[in-house]
Amino acid sequence: MALAMAPRPWWAGWGMTELRIDVGRGEERIDRELEVLHRRLKRPGDALHGIASVPMDDPRFVIHHREADGEFYLYVEDMRRGRLAGTTVFNRLIELDRRADRYLRAPHSQYAPAYRRRGLATAIYRWGLEAGLCLITGARQSPAAHALWGRLARHYPLHHVDLRDKRLAWLGTQVSPETLGALHTRMLLLGRGWTLQALADATGMRLPD
Repeated sequence: MALAMAPRPWWAGWGMTELRIDVGRGEERIDRELEVLHRRLKRPGDALHGIASVPMDDPRFVIHHREADGEFYLYVEDMRRGRLAGTTVFNRLIELDRRADRYLRAPHSQYAPAYRRRGLATAIYRWGLEAGLCLITGARQSPAAHALWGRLARHYPLHHVDLRDKRLAWLGTQVSPETLGALHTRMLLLGRGWTLQALADATGMRLPD
């Protein structure tokens, strides 16, 4: 499933079995949070009411989106059922320095159980990547995000980087399980049009001599 919206110009083998996995959030809590967000989208006078929206290829779904302080918020609404299917946020990372912060975002998604494994989050991540956004993992991932990155890596270059003291250092396309499990190791997906060298030049990421 692809997003039916024009991309915004945002500025073989590999293993993930030892990646740090975060504890899953309670399903009821996620449903409650999505209900609250959906009410806000429909409530006149709320900051979320009337934000821009675009359809997906599947006419059942509409994406409401906004930008705030360099972070991108997308809300996927099921128009037939009148409820929010889920949200994706492309977050800034405080661990990054100012140069890297211009180009890298860490995605975070939460979708109601009934809407998982339908390709909704994958479509949104791919939209960001196709628009030229490069994605980086946070310190931990949920099992769903872990699997999603695996699917995306079949279509976009995946790299491992070391992030500490606000600086990035390239580790390679494959790393040992011990390195992969280290707190400072992150995964990086290159958006459309980027090369590793171009991203290193833009962000100051250290490459091997």
